[in-house]
Amino acid sequence: MPAVNVNEDDNQFIIDVAAPGMEKKDFKLELNHNVLTISAEKEEEIEEKKRKFSRREFSYASFRRSFTMPNMVNEEGIKATYQNGVLSISIPKKEEAKVKPLKQIDIA
Repeated sequence: MPAVNVNEDDNQFIIDVAAPGMEKKDFKLELNHNVLTISAEKEEEIEEKKRKFSRREFSYASFRRSFTMPNMVNEEGIKATYQNGVLSISIPKKEEAKVKPLKQIDIA
């Protein structure tokens, strides 16, 4: 299971998944009924041929992680990038869920 960091700030949640050796095409992200599922599959085949013998090795790696999203997320704004072995998913909050700055109210 890859390591996962979940962070929150005033505007969004950020999920970082450490998945070195993978490629962008190996990942699948799905959102179904407020559950975000991150999965990946990678299959490699190594073949070595020398004189009278050949060797074939198969390597297969996969994982699946699911996270329940709070109702305050903007599902339409979710974005993901994969760079330097880290899948980073940005999940913005709805405007009404963002922290509002202090407002001074005048007394009449």
